[in-house]
Amino acid sequence: MADIDKTLNDAEVRLLTSAPFVTVDGVINIRDVGGYPTALDSTSIVKTRILYRSGEPTRLTAKGGEQLRALGIRKVFDLRSEAEIKKYKSPTPEIEGVEFVRIPVSQDEAYDPVSLVKRLDDFSVDTAQAFAKLYDGILDHGGPAFETVFRHIKDRPDEPCLIHCTAGKDRTGVFAALYLNLLGVSDDDVAKDYNLTEIGLKPMWPVLLARFKNEPIFKDNWEATLKMASASPETIKMTLATVREQYGGVEGYLKVKANLTEEDLATIKQNALNRQ
Repeated sequence: MADIDKTLNDAEVRLLTSAPFVTVDGVINIRDVGGYPTALDSTSIVKTRILYRSGEPTRLTAKGGEQLRALGIRKVFDLRSEAEIKKYKSPTPEIEGVEFVRIPVSQDEAYDPVSLVKRLDDFSVDTAQAFAKLYDGILDHGGPAFETVFRHIKDRPDEPCLIHCTAGKDRTGVFAALYLNLLGVSDDDVAKDYNLTEIGLKPMWPVLLARFKNEPIFKDNWEATLKMASASPETIKMTLATVREQYGGVEGYLKVKANLTEEDLATIKQNALNRQ
């Protein structure tokens, strides 16, 4: 059975211990969604220390809680479904001074790893199209959840927040792509941010792979499972292309699916960009 190389080389260790990654003990794939240049003007960059992304914080330690607060994070948005949380016994931690808010992309298990088993045949045949189908579903159902995070950035720009799902790859990755592209970040840089998840998840692969291997249908279609766990730059570029084709761009998507107005979007840009 082919597997993922879980050994970190020196270059990967350096990446994981430098920006945009941050260290929060017990949290996987956590990094700042900022610091990227924007095409909106020649002097702006996306602010750092306003939005963070990660995988599930279930194993957050007391030390990790202190590190979370040190980053200024007081609100954590959870995109997972209740069924997913129960399935993997991955409850939300309790950290003094930090509010955890459940905003599931879907109320059922449509986007958790177990439900993705239904799509394994698609991944076996055509990985790109399988991701396109998956991410189209996230776009279609995720508007209300995404609205909550965007409104936090609009109304409370001085209160950094964290958004996460299980691995911090698919649901979180789609949100981060929308956020960065709204702020004028190029598709190439959005794709670089998305692809960092392949490094960010490496320390957690033993746990994630054990979950997959406990589900017989994943185990019986292992090559497709590994394809599903990838984070190719072209995957998120395809999603951005879909947003442009169907909604005329990220702003159009957010107006239709997340109920954000032109004024809301202008305020978000003002709050999230560092004009030098």
